[in-house]
Amino acid sequence: MKKITVSLVALFLMFALTACGQKPAQSPSPAASAAPAPAASATPAAAKEVTLKVGASSVPHAEILNAVKAQLKTQGVNLEVIEFNDYVQPNVQVFEKQLDANFFQHQPYLDQFNTDKNENLVKVVSVHIEPFGAYSQKVKSAAELKDGASVAIPNDPSNAGRALALMEKNGLIKLKDGVGIKGTVKDVVENNKKLQIKELDPAMLPRTIGEFDLALINTNYALQANLMPTKDALFIEDKNSPYANILVSRPDNKDAEAMQKLAKALNSADAKKFIEDKYKGAIVPAF
Repeated sequence: MKKITVSLVALFLMFALTACGQKPAQSPSPAASAAPAPAASATPAAAKEVTLKVGASSVPHAEILNAVKAQLKTQGVNLEVIEFNDYVQPNVQVFEKQLDANFFQHQPYLDQFNTDKNENLVKVVSVHIEPFGAYSQKVKSAAELKDGASVAIPNDPSNAGRALALMEKNGLIKLKDGVGIKGTVKDVVENNKKLQIKELDPAMLPRTIGEFDLALINTNYALQANLMPTKDALFIEDKNSPYANILVSRPDNKDAEAMQKLAKALNSADAKKFIEDKYKGAIVPAF
C-alpha cells in the first residue's frame, strides 16, 4: 500500500512539472492583429499632378495650348489656360506669380517690355510665327492708296517698328537708315503719299479697320476678326520673319519639370500638325 502511494505521488509530480514547463498558446492582442504585415519592399507614392496656369491670347495661342492639354494630362501636368485681350497683363501676372507662364508675344516685344517695366521674364521655347499683314476694306492693293490716305498701326514699340518696316519693304515709306524694326513714326524720312499714320492699341485695329484706308494688324487679332492673312492681306511678311511667338516664364521656374514638359509638347509633332492643319499657312511652326 505504501509502495503504491509513493508511486502515485511521483507520477503526480512528474505531470505537474511537465505542465509547468509548457507555455500555453497565446492569442494575438487586438492591436497586434490589426497591424499589417511589413511589405517586402515599399512601393513609391503616386506622383502628384502639377497645375500650370498659362495666360494667352485667345487665337491662336489658347487654341494651341488647348490642343496639347490631353497630352500633358497623361504626364501629370494639369494645364489651365487663362485668356487675355491685351498685351500687358499676361506679363505683369507672370512677374507677380499669379501665372506660371504666358504665350502671346515675340522676343522683341518681350525685350521692350522687360526694359520698360524693369522685369526679367525669359523665353522658354519658340512655337510659331504669325506673319504680320496689312488689310483694307477700301482698296485692293497698296498701289491704290491715295495721297493723304489713313494708315493704322499698333501702338506698342516693337509692333509699331515691325509695321513700319513692312510698309517700307512694300514701298510706302522710307525709314532713317539703320533703324530697322526699331523705327518709329519720327524715323520716317520719306512719305511721298503723305500717309496719315496713326498708332492704336493692337486689339482695336480689327474693330476699326473700316475707319482707315489701311491697317497693319497682328495675325492673332486678324484671325479673331475672321481675316485670313494668306487670303485677305494686301501684303504680308514672309516666313523668314524673326518674330517667332514664344512661351515665356520667370527665371525661377523656366527649367521646372512641368514647364519643360509644356515646352516639349508645344514643339511636338502633334502640335506642328495641329498648327499646319488648322491655320493653313496663316501661322507656321517655328520648330
